[in-house]
Amino acid sequence: MCIGIPGKVLSVGEDIHQMAEVEVCGVKRGVNIALVCEGDPAGLVGQWVLVHVGFAMSVIDEVEAQETLMALEQIGGLEPVQTN
Repeated sequence: MCIGIPGKVLSVGEDIHQMAEVEVCGVKRGVNIALVCEGDPAGLVGQWVLVHVGFAMSVIDEVEAQETLMALEQIGGLEPVQTN
């Protein structure tokens, strides 16, 4: 089973070949956005994405992201999540 963890895109490079900075459970990490970027990468800043092994697999809305984080926390897959 593969699980995507929601993360919020904080910044992007000039094109899809540069890693985006995504906050996943309070940790900032580099993520490849090539699979979800359909134009100017700057349009992804502030968006939520599902991250799996360093790749953004899909763009999701904030409600789905928060629900997924809470579900993962409840099954013991995550530490308690800080929501802003």
